[in-house]
Amino acid sequence: MALQVNTIVPKFFQLIPLILLFLISLNGISIIEISFFTVNIHYILVYYWVLRKTESMGYGFIFISGIISDVVLGLPLGINSLSLLCVAAIAAYIRVFTVRITLINDWLSFIPALLLANLVYFIALFFLDFSTDYLSLFKSSIFTFIFYPVLWLVFSGISNLSKL
Repeated sequence: MALQVNTIVPKFFQLIPLILLFLISLNGISIIEISFFTVNIHYILVYYWVLRKTESMGYGFIFISGIISDVVLGLPLGINSLSLLCVAAIAAYIRVFTVRITLINDWLSFIPALLLANLVYFIALFFLDFSTDYLSLFKSSIFTFIFYPVLWLVFSGISNLSKL
């Protein structure tokens, strides 16, 4: 039985979210820093793919990605994992109630996910007495929310390519 290109290409595009998840974790680039603003791509990636295509990204992979990110960034183990799993849990909850897939619905439902993830992140760092800049965390949340539509369009294109 020969493998055909038209069956291999969609399989590759189905693996892109998982590959991106681990590349972001291993490189420590879960946050884009451009002079005065930062964007947390990790949250957007997890939220979109758990909300739209659950089978492409499992919770175990999300947990392992968070642990890897903690090690690379030098944070206490489990903080990013817990935050990412909170984002995934809210996305799974929203997925049950979503009737129509639109950018506005996804974007507005991203607000509680972002708030809960940052609350968990803040509480964990506070109780572990780990120093962090909370104003920078707030700015990162705002710019992550603003940047969501751009990555939503990119991930929608990838999702459409995996259906070919």
